[in-house]
Amino acid sequence: MNSISNIWNHPKTSAAGLLIAIVTVAGVLSQQGITLGTAGTGTVVTLIGALSSALLGLLARDPSNSAGGASSTVKLGAWALIALLLPLPFMSGCSETAVAQDIVNWTPALESAVATVDSAAALLAPADAPIFAAATVGFDAASKLLVAQAKAYLANPSASVLAQLQAAVVAFQQQVNASLLSAAKIANPASQQHVLNAINAVGTVVAAIFALVQQVSSKAAVARMAAQSTVKLATVRPYMDENKIAAMVAAHYGEPVQLARVQLAQAELSAAQAGF
Repeated sequence: MNSISNIWNHPKTSAAGLLIAIVTVAGVLSQQGITLGTAGTGTVVTLIGALSSALLGLLARDPSNSAGGASSTVKLGAWALIALLLPLPFMSGCSETAVAQDIVNWTPALESAVATVDSAAALLAPADAPIFAAATVGFDAASKLLVAQAKAYLANPSASVLAQLQAAVVAFQQQVNASLLSAAKIANPASQQHVLNAINAVGTVVAAIFALVQQVSSKAAVARMAAQSTVKLATVRPYMDENKIAAMVAAHYGEPVQLARVQLAQAELSAAQAGF
């Protein structure tokens, strides 16, 4: 009877516990190759895990005015983080075709962000514009190459095309990282903030594509990509705006910002562990 009354008195906590259990079991089943059938381009197990993770994110951001409710919300947020940092199926069990489509889905945002960069120089102080232009001079070419490689991989998700996509996304990521370091040298605070905002918008899309490419890459390929990454994530981390990056990812996937933050933390941890 106590168990039933606890469920009745603490419905959100009980729901969170149930969802965490579902996510954990789904992750184990996925790792064991148990699919329970297909659902679109993925499997029933990955779909269940993804939906449970999304519901955890919604629970974690449920507002409350009471002190007890605030404490409960914090705990739910922590549980969501713990659950999402596990090797979840929606982060590691997607098919190559699904990942390729997701990469292509990001390309309009990339083209838009690069277009914003191209027009940003006119808004800067005269002394800062040349620094910004030099830092971002390769963005147009890198963007076009990455979009072309993403579409090529969607049409033909083969090892050879994937290798070209890996090279393109690493090269662009390095350009973005180098440009963030250059932007940090701009003395004018207003110009620097404007430049960082523009570069971060491009960097967010490149990072999202990078994380997707990493999902379908072998350990040897990831190690090769990491070796080519000379400007590491930790170096540019101080110049990245977490709130704006999370908002951009949340808007793209139509999910709560808090869930996007957790996913970004997971992707960042994975990248750091791989040597990026």
